[in-house]
Amino acid sequence: MENLNTLFRDHLRERMAWLEKALAANGHDALVVSAGQPFTYFSDDQDAPFNTVPHFRHYCPLTGPHHVLLLKPGAKPTLIRYAPEDFWYEQLPLGTPFWASEFEIIEAPSLDAVWEKVGSPSHAAYIGNETERAATAGLELNPAGLTAYLDWGRSVKTPYEIRCMEEATVLGARGHAAGRKAFHAGASELEIHYAFVQAVGCLDFELAFSSIVALDEKGATLHYENKRSYRSGKVLLLDCGARTLGYASDITRTTPAPGCDPRFKALVDGMERNQLELCGAVKAGLPFGDLHHLSHLKLAALLKENGLIDADPDEAVKLGLTRPFYPHGLGHHLGIQVHDVAGKLAGPDGTMAPPPAEHPYLRTTRTLDVGHVVTIEPGLYFIPMLLRPFRTNEHAGRFNWKLIDELAPNGGIRIEDNVLVTPAGPRNLTREHLPA
Repeated sequence: MENLNTLFRDHLRERMAWLEKALAANGHDALVVSAGQPFTYFSDDQDAPFNTVPHFRHYCPLTGPHHVLLLKPGAKPTLIRYAPEDFWYEQLPLGTPFWASEFEIIEAPSLDAVWEKVGSPSHAAYIGNETERAATAGLELNPAGLTAYLDWGRSVKTPYEIRCMEEATVLGARGHAAGRKAFHAGASELEIHYAFVQAVGCLDFELAFSSIVALDEKGATLHYENKRSYRSGKVLLLDCGARTLGYASDITRTTPAPGCDPRFKALVDGMERNQLELCGAVKAGLPFGDLHHLSHLKLAALLKENGLIDADPDEAVKLGLTRPFYPHGLGHHLGIQVHDVAGKLAGPDGTMAPPPAEHPYLRTTRTLDVGHVVTIEPGLYFIPMLLRPFRTNEHAGRFNWKLIDELAPNGGIRIEDNVLVTPAGPRNLTREHLPA
């Protein structure tokens, strides 16, 4: 297996080649990207946890704020490293990271020194949030056309990026195993969260995203972020991911306890089968919307099989009977950002392809291509506010409301894997390390 030095060298060359096309297409000669400045809370002196500008991270794994990259086609990338002389905070030397030889590195002890080194390159664009300094340098700020072109290219992952996501998956799988073990021991949501973080070996803010640890009925809240002290739940919905060198994994598992309602357990087993079949259907040339539609057909068949609705799959989807049970999209692109960029672009020119009206929360409308990494995460939830209109509309008789009400305290089901599109078909990165 190739080492990170070689993988990163090839990654950077590929990214610089795409950048050259992007700059030429948008009338620029160079790109300046900053790692970004921290966000300070209003009327306070405390900063939010820092998150590097994604475009910077795409070219360089260096962490921390205020660093700047100067990227010009045909020239070695320049990294201006912000290295302040500051006794308040720990100052670590750069050392010899695997990626350092690919950059011309300049140290700068202050923000003024950083931007003095940037200078005023001609016909240069800037991406980042340090816009006042970039404007003073005469740079074009966050041009939409160039950004879209770069985002389109970021959808295709290099072998280096895939390696990072594999390592993030190893960590995420380790955390999920620890969280599931804690759940079976009767732990609370907070304790399950702690078990996940400890197994990954990071701080809370270093996770891929704020963890979703939902017991029982809270599993019906799609982005539930509370952490109750309630113990001994019957169902755990755990949606958590880890990071490696800035790249994310995003994994969800729904785990019934031995005492869970067997009717709900049957739904979990059915969703597991559906999800694996959908992962197996991922391939280059397939519009993601078609895969999303297939996920609704599979859900409709499962709902009918288990006595929750009375309609054949095609009719159920046409009438919208699956939507209150499954309101979100099947998945999204994954990479440096958990909800990665360009999911709704129709091309590198920035043309948009919005989701259809019947599926407004679909996060990607792209046709899948080799090198894409997407999440496949079908769901089945008992959400009172979404089911309520169907209790009184013309389709009310199609639902088994007694069974729905009996199963509602179990919350919901979501199962999520991260799948790479390869020339030979799908590669399920998650199941390699978390088989079930």
